[in-house]
Amino acid sequence: MTDIIADSLTRIRNAAMRRLDTTTLLHSKTIESIVSILVQKGYLKSYSVEDLGNNKKSIKVVLKYDDNERSVINEVKRISKPGRRIYKGKDEIKSFKNGYGTLIVSTSSGILPNDEAYKRGVGGEVICSIW
Repeated sequence: MTDIIADSLTRIRNAAMRRLDTTTLLHSKTIESIVSILVQKGYLKSYSVEDLGNNKKSIKVVLKYDDNERSVINEVKRISKPGRRIYKGKDEIKSFKNGYGTLIVSTSSGILPNDEAYKRGVGGEVICSIW
């Protein structure tokens, strides 16, 4: 596997379509920070990092559904891919889907949601979009 971020987003998308309560992702600091942003923005209920032994970890993600048992996540999409990186300046990431969606941006200040990156005045590589 070459793109662990795309794999994690696909696992979340597939679990939401099947209406599963939880799913397990491979662990990395990048994935953990992306998942923490998704929890902070209200797309996921919670997450926990589990130690598997042999210096391996996984992230257990609890998905979030509305009152009608539909997933809170309408669409999650990988923007910048290993074959083609997409960068945006601070003015280009101000708003996504008129504020209903979130862009996750890898900046010099770390991985941030688009509104926080705009407040700090930094741009960077757009990892994914979610709404």
